[in-house]
Amino acid sequence: MTVPYTLEAKQTVISELTAIKTNLAARGWFPATSGNLSLRVGEMRGEQFTFAITSSGRDKSVNTPEDFLLVDEQMKPSEPTNLKPSAETIIHREIYRLTGCGAIFHVHTVPNNLASELFWERGNVPIDGVELIKAFNIWEEDAQIEIPILPNYADIPRIADLIKSRMVPRIPGILLRKHGIYAWGANAFEAKRHLEAFEYLFDYAVKLHMMRL
Repeated sequence: MTVPYTLEAKQTVISELTAIKTNLAARGWFPATSGNLSLRVGEMRGEQFTFAITSSGRDKSVNTPEDFLLVDEQMKPSEPTNLKPSAETIIHREIYRLTGCGAIFHVHTVPNNLASELFWERGNVPIDGVELIKAFNIWEEDAQIEIPILPNYADIPRIADLIKSRMVPRIPGILLRKHGIYAWGANAFEAKRHLEAFEYLFDYAVKLHMMRL
């Protein structure tokens, strides 16, 4: 059952997603049509909610009226459409369901792929005392965090099934091995801040590892 939303709310969400997609595409974070973005439309009503998500296989460096579609918590389109949602919509659905967040952004970059492989055996990317940890509202001095890494199964529902057990409450993100980061937040602004912080921290972790070789 689709949660009711207004045309104005839909247009606001699509506008926000378009601006963020344009910004992140300019950084090269969506190579070869990879990555996906979503933003919740309106409030969650128990287990029911609606979110806008990127259409499958679109060139994210170009803006068109077919870049996004709305789906419900069952991942069914909320409106008649010929568009197909991202293959990873189930991961977005699980993160919304588990966290109640308002936005989820997923990108593929060389630093996040390298970090996922360098630290795969320990199961997380360790970050020790770096200032940008504060982007996650973690304020203790010399904070230490561990960003969870999940396997990148071809069967995407298997990934979704692991999220609850691997999610760290104060870390608004999960990293898929040799795939990319999912970052989320209460709204688009917060999710983007978290995404930028993760990317900075992955770059730092990889370069620090190389310096120590």
